[in-house]
Amino acid sequence: MFEAVRVAFHDPRARSHQIVGAVVWVLILLSVILFAVEFLFPRGGEERLLLRTIDRGLLIVFVIEYLLRVATYRPTDLLVFRRPKIGRARVHVLGRLRFMLHPMMLVDLATIAALVPEMRGLRALRLLRLLRAKRILRYGNPFTGLFHAFERDRFLFTLAFAFVLMQVLLGGSSLFLIERELNPDIKSIADGCWLALVTITTVGFGEVTPVTTLGRAVTGVLMVGGMFTLAMFAGIVGHSLLNAVLRVREEQFRMGNYVNHIVVCGYEEGMHLLLETLVTEHDPEATKIVLIADQERPPEIPAELYWVRGDPAKESELDKVRIDKAASVVVAGGRRTSPQLADAVTLLIIFTIRSYLASKGTPAQRQRPLYLVAEVLDSENVQHARAAGADEVIETRRLGFSLLAHAIEHHGTADTLSQVVLRGESSLFAGVVPPGVAARTYGELVAALDLRSRGGLAIGVTRGTTGVDRVNPPDDLPLKPDMHLLYLAPTQLLEMP
Repeated sequence: MFEAVRVAFHDPRARSHQIVGAVVWVLILLSVILFAVEFLFPRGGEERLLLRTIDRGLLIVFVIEYLLRVATYRPTDLLVFRRPKIGRARVHVLGRLRFMLHPMMLVDLATIAALVPEMRGLRALRLLRLLRAKRILRYGNPFTGLFHAFERDRFLFTLAFAFVLMQVLLGGSSLFLIERELNPDIKSIADGCWLALVTITTVGFGEVTPVTTLGRAVTGVLMVGGMFTLAMFAGIVGHSLLNAVLRVREEQFRMGNYVNHIVVCGYEEGMHLLLETLVTEHDPEATKIVLIADQERPPEIPAELYWVRGDPAKESELDKVRIDKAASVVVAGGRRTSPQLADAVTLLIIFTIRSYLASKGTPAQRQRPLYLVAEVLDSENVQHARAAGADEVIETRRLGFSLLAHAIEHHGTADTLSQVVLRGESSLFAGVVPPGVAARTYGELVAALDLRSRGGLAIGVTRGTTGVDRVNPPDDLPLKPDMHLLYLAPTQLLEMP
């Protein structure tokens, strides 16, 4: 029976553990509802007394649950070492005490302290019990990160609190011995410790003040010590909790309602040019741009862009950026490794994204499929990227080298093509043929649209679904239903595909 109870409280894989968790959830929600409804009835009324009685019964259930969880806890030391009976008893006691000092156990202890009538307001803390559920904050749980930070730097926090305790005890006892005969406000060591504590923490309520010169000298030493104490705590908190707090934004994006956003997979030094172009092409206020990379946020990332730390080559990480709700994905190639290795990572990310979307069933549900653009450094991997699921593949190295070679013979062509690619006075667009335009050939379509009257110039057609483009085609080229018009213009003239 003891083993069954232990499994029910400490083994998340067990069915009994899930049942216990569900029951605790129901009791917590019922308790919070009672806490809120109680104030709707007049003080001293029968309804309010009945609600308090029910709430007290729930508190007793929470106390029993807390005691059973502590009693059935098995210290990990006993799973590794053999100890005599006295040693085993010592490990059981100390292990349970350490277990009770865990942050979530302290929260539970504070909630059951509401049995004391003066502390009934602590009942609201029961909502924190819901943080035990992994489904609420599945990725990057900020509260779990904070708790782990406390546990990881437990020695630092213990040292800091021990320093504060030493100051309070030494200063409080000294003030009591110095002023107990002269100061009516200091009648016990507790009064002296209270004065020392408010002095160290720079609160200074002013309710108790020293009246002797020596007492003021001791208080002055405590003031100076308080400054060092605050600085020490600031350093410890900054060292331990900064990364945990910064990860809150990851969970914020996953738990948000962001849709139709742009996801950029991978980041290296020098890619800020890509981000600047994205910000120019897309208003971050209208279209959210989120980057996912397995590193801390670099300082050069624009503030209006979201950053999520994660590995885009793992399906378990893609949910952080809501990739199944995104409009498009950009997979940038790496520059710190060989082109073949960089392309291998790119292909893996493409495969992972397509596999993730297939497992989610999103292709059948989306009105418009997610558009995936990938950068490839080696021309041999272009077809591999398309086979992996990339809708469009950019050969950046080949394009750059071709521009260099062509500019040697035909001067100015590289500058002209750069102006076309970069958004400026004449940019390249792809547009959908407007409904109602009757055209069977490319020449008829160009004549019917008359883009020249609006500052545009038609240069070809593209079939985005197959990646087949025709630049400067003959006028008698037959049009297909999935063809889009390629044109140069200062601004967008046709609806985007």
